Amino acid sequence: MKTLAIYLMCGPETPELAEAAVEGGADIVELGFPFSDPLADGPVIRRAGERALAQGMRTAACLECLATTRRRVDVPLIPMTYASLLEAYGYERFAAAARDAGATSLIVADLPVDAEPPLRRVQLVAPTSTDERIALAAERTDDWLYLVTVTGTTGGREGVSPALRGLVERARHLTDLPLYAGFGISTPEDAAVAAEVADGIVVGSRAVEVATDGPAALRDYVSYVSSLREAVDSASPVSS
Repeated sequence: MKTLAIYLMCGPETPELAEAAVEGGADIVELGFPFSDPLADGPVIRRAGERALAQGMRTAACLECLATTRRRVDVPLIPMTYASLLEAYGYERFAAAARDAGATSLIVADLPVDAEPPLRRVQLVAPTSTDERIALAAERTDDWLYLVTVTGTTGGREGVSPALRGLVERARHLTDLPLYAGFGISTPEDAAVAAEVADGIVVGSRAVEVATDGPAALRDYVSYVSSLREAVDSASPVSS
């Protein structure tokens, strides 16, 4: 079965939203720890981060949000943030605190694969990555490899990037790890197309938008997450 990961920004309502996303069919929940200069994020997640910061969601509050979410769901929870936040908090200290709060792993969007090697995290690769960098990322990643489908920031696009297929093919020659595609996937149609070639998908910006309508929009029958779940499950198996 293909994997569906849903990204949500940390906030007071996030534990309930995460529970709704899991009830709708999410296998993994990524929790955004807001940062004041999120270079990899498009306007939707940028605005969500600004709202979170205005609500007082600093690192300690985000870790508490993570812990509260862990008490409500039993799926992998993965904080996603930026290197400056970890530098300020301390890499080892943050990793230990996140683990204690219930994190399964960690994503640091702007931390190169060859920086902070001891830090256990999911690595990202993009269509511009060389085979050498993909191989190194696969060697050092935690459990799966995050395929960034586009060159640029997060956010919906018109259809799935044609670069995804080539990136998946190159990565499959270099690793047997699961390959999950993200960035630019927003509709059930996008999800189905991406899941035809990848082992799973990550949906962020559109999920964050839908979450502003409350848990029911993520959870209920014919909800956003359940429509993604159906699309991912309808995709053909990945050929070896």
